[in-house]
Amino acid sequence: MKTTAAVLVSPDVPLELAEITIPDLRPGQVLVEIAFSGICHTQLLERRGDRGPDPYLPHCLGHEGSGIVRAVGPHVSRCKTGDRVVLSWLKASGMDVSGTVYDWRGRNVNAGGVTTFAKHSVISENRITVIPAELPLDRAALIGCAVATGAGAVLNTVTVGSGQSLAVFGTGGVGLCSIMAAHHVGTSPILAVDINSRRLEIAQQLGATHLIDARSTQPVERIREVCPEGVDSAVEASGIPAVMRQALACVRARGGAAVVVGNARHGEHLELDPAELNQGKRLLGTWGGDCVPDRDFPRFIDLVVRGDLRIAALLEQRYALSEINQAMEDFESGAVVRPLVDMQQE
Repeated sequence: MKTTAAVLVSPDVPLELAEITIPDLRPGQVLVEIAFSGICHTQLLERRGDRGPDPYLPHCLGHEGSGIVRAVGPHVSRCKTGDRVVLSWLKASGMDVSGTVYDWRGRNVNAGGVTTFAKHSVISENRITVIPAELPLDRAALIGCAVATGAGAVLNTVTVGSGQSLAVFGTGGVGLCSIMAAHHVGTSPILAVDINSRRLEIAQQLGATHLIDARSTQPVERIREVCPEGVDSAVEASGIPAVMRQALACVRARGGAAVVVGNARHGEHLELDPAELNQGKRLLGTWGGDCVPDRDFPRFIDLVVRGDLRIAALLEQRYALSEINQAMEDFESGAVVRPLVDMQQE
C-alpha cells in the first residue's frame, strides 16, 4: 500500500510531498488513516534546523492529530479497526514500538513512533487514544499536543485554582489552551501577553481578563500594576529566553511558580538572577504538561465535548496536505493560531 506524506529532506527547505510505501505492521503497530493534523512549533524548529543536528533525514513529521484505525498489528489491545483515535507524542499504556522506515522509490524515509503529516501513518500503539463518537475529529486533532501541553501546564504543573492569578506569555495554540483551562477552574485575573493583536483578541474571548501588547507595554511592569505582589503562576509559551526571564520575574515571592513550555532554538541559553530563586520563586519545566494520557486525555475530551475548552476558536484556517509549506509559513508569521491540515481537502 502506498500513501502520500510530507517529508523533511533537508533543513531549511520546503517539505516534499512523497509517495511512500507502507511496510507490514510489526507487533504493537497500528495503521491510521489520518483525518486531521495540527502543526506545532516543534515542527517549525525541525524544518528550520533549529533543533540541532538531525541524524534521521529524510523523515516524516507531525505529532498531534486524529484519524481512523484501518489495521492493527499483532498483540495490539489498545484499539481495533474502525476506532476513531487521537494521536500524540506523549506515551500512554500499550506497546512502545520504535519508528517505522518507509520506502520512497528505493530511498528510506524514517519516522518516529507517531507522525501525522501523511494520509496514512504507522503509529506505535501507546501513542493512540480511542475517542467517543461525539468528539469531532477536527477538534480531536489538538488533544495530543496543544491541549495536553497548554491545559496540562496549568492543571498539572502549576495547579492553579479558583481565585488565583495567572500570566500567560505567548497566546498561540498552547498558550490559549492554558487560558481556557485556567478560565475553566475559576482563575482570575488571567493576563495574556503577546505581540500579536489578533491572538490577544482570541485570548480575551477565551477567558483572559487583561491583555498586554508587549510591543508597546513592558509586560512585567503591567502585570505588577494588576497584581502588585506578582501573579501566583505564569506560563511561558513563546520559546524566547528573554520572555522566560519575564515569566519568572512576574510571579510572587515565596511560592510563585513559572513554567517554561516553549522550545528555544538549539544553542540559545537562559540567564537568570539567582536572587529570584532565593526569594522562593519556582522555575519549572514540563514534559507535555505533565500529562498521563490514560488519566488526562479522557478529562480533556470531556471538557472539549462539553464546550469548556473551545478548541474551535483555534482552528481558523484549514489546509490541504499539498499546502503544508504554506501552512507552516502562515503559522510562523503569526497569521494563524494553529494551522489544521485536513487530509480530505484537495
